[in-house]
Amino acid sequence: MAAGYLDILRARHAARLLTGTLVGRLPNGTANIAIVLFVRAEGGSYTLAGALAAVYGLATAVGQPLLGRAVDLYGQPRVQLPAAVVSGLGMAVLAVAGCGSLPLAYAAVAVAGLFTPPLEGGLRALWPSVLGGEDRVHRAYAMDAVAQEVMFTAGPLLVTLLVSLWSPAAALLVINAIGVLGALSVVLSEPSRTWRSAPREAHWLGALRSPGLLALLGSFFFVGLALGSITVAAMAYADDHGRESVYGWLMAALGLGALVGGAVYGARRWAGEPERRLRVIVGLLALGYLPLTLTPGPVAMTVLAAVSGVFLAPAVACSFIVVDRHAPRGTVTEAFSWLVTTFGVGAAAGTAVAGPAVELGGTAWSFAVAGAGGVAALLVLLATGRVLTAPARTAVAVRGSENDRNGAVEPGFSSGHQA
Repeated sequence: MAAGYLDILRARHAARLLTGTLVGRLPNGTANIAIVLFVRAEGGSYTLAGALAAVYGLATAVGQPLLGRAVDLYGQPRVQLPAAVVSGLGMAVLAVAGCGSLPLAYAAVAVAGLFTPPLEGGLRALWPSVLGGEDRVHRAYAMDAVAQEVMFTAGPLLVTLLVSLWSPAAALLVINAIGVLGALSVVLSEPSRTWRSAPREAHWLGALRSPGLLALLGSFFFVGLALGSITVAAMAYADDHGRESVYGWLMAALGLGALVGGAVYGARRWAGEPERRLRVIVGLLALGYLPLTLTPGPVAMTVLAAVSGVFLAPAVACSFIVVDRHAPRGTVTEAFSWLVTTFGVGAAAGTAVAGPAVELGGTAWSFAVAGAGGVAALLVLLATGRVLTAPARTAVAVRGSENDRNGAVEPGFSSGHQA
């Protein structure tokens, strides 16, 4: 298993791109906790903290596909680095000015979110030219999904460490400065500097004109909803058991399950259409969420949380392949960015729905939201099966990926090409 991942990391530029992307995404991955800690330190309420975090999340959801389209049109360095700098400056304004002027605070987080660079989509656009070979690219997608789990686990720990050593304001400044350095590392690399998207058809819908991509986005909205609801449900479960540490154990178990599942998924070679495989994985993901409604004791619940996370990273990794197959020519970064946005909006919706569910029916109902989200995600994939299998009938085998001007990708591997 490890040999396959080491083979990827030994490829020229691969480790730098993966590390730079993860570091560059730290501000986005830690924004919620950093904003909440900062606002509370300034004497603001949890309501204000939640509102500012929500504005940041909404602005990010709007900005990602727009910046992704700009990357496809103008290249990575001309978009990613300026966006990272502007986003960092937005958070710096919040850290320096504080919450004394609410309009300024809201404007600062809105700018920070809107200009969050689409590094995640940019990395996936670069993999074909860096690695070559369909199997290696697919394994890189799995490794990418696993690395995200590490970032979302280690990032909040880093924020809390910076807060304890200095202050919440310092944490905001340091995290965003680190994020700019990560983006700088990516855009100065040769693959990022030389990458060019394929010529695209002028269309205002961009990547969204692909029916297959729309079907995938519809499904992953509900996957995001399920995951977002679990964060609230786990907090309610911890309150029921009178121990805050229980929440940490549940979320750590969920992340561990995703790490193991993603590592195993990426270690083997999969045959057949990824769209069909995705339906199976999402079905298993939904099946893993349903037992959480039993809400047993903390030990058993921790085990169930780990099991529920096993198919999350494989689902995300497989979705990357499906995005690549269905993205219209010249829109690959934008298409990946739409997946990020849809998943994030779904997670926000899950958080919003799970709260009232706890009030109405207790903790079990909030976990039922996750199960319902998983089932809805599967139903969308089943209902759109014909649309999602379209590339198998209409795609044109190409000699190189649109991200691979040097012809490194094996013949027949399509990346963002459709007839």
